[in-house]
Amino acid sequence: MPVTHRIFRDARMLALWQDLRFGIRMLKKNPGFTAVAVLTLAVAIGANAVVFSALNGLILRPLNVPHAESLYLLQHGSDKSLNHSYPDYLDLRDRNRSFDGLMAYNIIQGGLDTGNNSSRAWVYEVSWNYFDVLEIQPYLGRVLHASDEHGPNSAPYMVLTYAYWHTHFQDDRAVVGRSVQLNKRSFTIVGVTRPEFRGSVLIFSPDFFVPLADRERVEGTNLLSDRGNRFFSVTGRLQAGVTSAQAIADLNSIGSYLEKTHPKEDAQMSFTLAREGLPGDVFGGAMEAFLTGLMLLAGLILLAACANLGSLFAARAADRSREVALRLALGAGRLRILRQLFTEAVMISLMGGAAGMWASVLLLDWLSVWRPFSQYPIHMPVNPDEKVYAIAFLLSLASGLLFGAVPVRQILRTDAYQVIKSGTTGMVGRRLTARDVLLALQVAICAVLVTSSIVAVRGLARSLHSDFGFEPRNAMLVETDLDMAGYRGEAVPAMQKRIIDAMTVIPEVTAAALINVPPLHPACCNDSIVFTDEATDLRPTMAAAHPVAFSISPEYLRTAGTALLAGRDFTWHDNENAPRVAVINREFARRVFGSVPNATGRYFKLPEGKRIQVVGIVEDGKYSPNLTDPLPPAMFLPLLQSPSTETYVVVRSSIKPPQLASAIRTKLRELDSGLPPFLQTWNQALDGALFVSRTAALSLGVLGVMGAMLAVTGIFGMAAYSVSKRLRELGIRMALGAQRKEVLKAALGRAVRVLAVGSAAGLLLGILASRVLASIVYQASSRDPLVLTVVVLAMGLLGLLATWIPAQRALSIDPAILLREE
Repeated sequence: MPVTHRIFRDARMLALWQDLRFGIRMLKKNPGFTAVAVLTLAVAIGANAVVFSALNGLILRPLNVPHAESLYLLQHGSDKSLNHSYPDYLDLRDRNRSFDGLMAYNIIQGGLDTGNNSSRAWVYEVSWNYFDVLEIQPYLGRVLHASDEHGPNSAPYMVLTYAYWHTHFQDDRAVVGRSVQLNKRSFTIVGVTRPEFRGSVLIFSPDFFVPLADRERVEGTNLLSDRGNRFFSVTGRLQAGVTSAQAIADLNSIGSYLEKTHPKEDAQMSFTLAREGLPGDVFGGAMEAFLTGLMLLAGLILLAACANLGSLFAARAADRSREVALRLALGAGRLRILRQLFTEAVMISLMGGAAGMWASVLLLDWLSVWRPFSQYPIHMPVNPDEKVYAIAFLLSLASGLLFGAVPVRQILRTDAYQVIKSGTTGMVGRRLTARDVLLALQVAICAVLVTSSIVAVRGLARSLHSDFGFEPRNAMLVETDLDMAGYRGEAVPAMQKRIIDAMTVIPEVTAAALINVPPLHPACCNDSIVFTDEATDLRPTMAAAHPVAFSISPEYLRTAGTALLAGRDFTWHDNENAPRVAVINREFARRVFGSVPNATGRYFKLPEGKRIQVVGIVEDGKYSPNLTDPLPPAMFLPLLQSPSTETYVVVRSSIKPPQLASAIRTKLRELDSGLPPFLQTWNQALDGALFVSRTAALSLGVLGVMGAMLAVTGIFGMAAYSVSKRLRELGIRMALGAQRKEVLKAALGRAVRVLAVGSAAGLLLGILASRVLASIVYQASSRDPLVLTVVVLAMGLLGLLATWIPAQRALSIDPAILLREE
């Protein structure tokens, strides 16, 4: 290296080291300013790191399987359904030319008995080629392979996940070859998966895998040959060189064949592809939209923080105007002074970024083990990786450069002679400055966040007190699938009747009844197809309605608190030997019969042509776990005419839930100790339906508080700076007899005007942004007068809080003392 280059390099390193040392001294000299600046950035960058880590873990990061980018979920129909029948899966698997392999899977619950006790477990029913398509290797033993397939119920094998093997078998390597009971059927454990593999649904961690071909052994029924029964998800690995568009065209050609060959079962068989991980475009798209919206709001928080710090840096540069002037007069270059200011800004931003990242890691570690629903094995893969750390570093660096650039013009236009001569930069000017614009922008962002958070919280409050078409208070839900305990055929309704009888004899229990799956439950609801009684063409495209269907026992409507508007409830005489009957809701009556009052006693048809008589009409209600869905048509069928081993017992009682739960468990053990029940209050069961609303309200509430904190510090900084720079002017005004009102107007008028303009702009933008919340949070509305009133009061309170101390300082000025000092 030439000597001159080495000298220049050493000179630059020395200058950089001097800038760092001087910057550290200046930050130590102003610990209050440094602490506020670092805390402000820590909050903003921490919020962005948390949201981006969730977006990265749930949307951007692929499944933890080899070549995950080539895996796609198959969706069909206009509603992008993920449910396929097994015969359709076989046709798609064998006829396509675009995938190296197509595999099918379904998630169910089962009762596993290892010889010590029976417990509920989550099971993946998978096609034989499931692990082959995903390219998964075992940790212990082996996995299932396509070569194992020898027809239905031919190989009752089980593959454990590593987590289940670790917790339930204590890492016993001799578990391979061991026989266990799944739903009272014998299965042989053949292997354990690697620790990093948690199944093909990103957030749902199963306990073990069994062959789909053994469905009859697991669930007691074999619906694999039923083309109209759709309950499997299908995933394929795209061949190298084949685009998704080519694969869709290939699938659509198969779909056309299925529509022509099986017009009754396979209607609307047009296909789309979605990335494997989150379940399809419907759920995955909603999650992506929600996290993207949160990312934008977190970005607004960071922008507000930068505006805040930019204003503070400009004020600090004004306070240091004499120092800057002296350095200029002594020969320092303006670029050197600017470099020093940028060095201080970047040091603050990096410290804030490090603090924010540390706090976000703690929160993300908690989120990664968080179980929002105790019943379901939800796993949130939000642990930060190198992408998150890189984004946090870049945001920190960019933030420092952004707010550090605010006083650049101020430094470049400094007149050293005038500053040294006058000793000050003069009084605060009347014209609009960059600090005013930045502060107005910051207040507007705060108003957007406050408006959105109040809209979400208000929507959640309404949701908690909404009329869902049933009364969840003072009711307990008892879930127990009789199939797990080995009940089949005629033994099922007999046991269900015994369960009801056992519940009703518990003291303080006022009513008890059964339903196959309760409204708003995550497993709800089964969509059906019905036709008018006059219909002769029973193709799905000619259906009169697509109602949700429930199987209920007598007394369910009274137990659930669902109002019977006309007709009668079911009785135990509505069994398989009696005429087929149904109770419908008003929306069903309007769609199928055209009017509600005349629906009782009329008939409609099911796809197989069976006629059903309407014997009762109930109120409309919410059934789907997505509360923002419109009110659907619904029909309730007698449990004895539409049997189901899935059993949810609704028990209504006036005693406290813990006491009731203990009594219920005792009665169930007396009936059959092999029944693995799950008990929760009905309000707790609504956590799934209210999860999105609660998450949105909590997230927006936290962001709203962050925005409010930044707005308060920004307004306070501006007001305090204005008062400090105008003390002499204010003293003269008071000496000349100015009233307190006039002094406050002169001292705080600009800050109040900026607050008013920013709040008005932010409120309008918040109302527009809150319309998006209506599709996420049930009952959310930006047109609510209470919301607008609370937002205005909140912004006014923030302004009062921010200007209180500067106002007190302005009013406490003693003109005599101030002028004597001058």
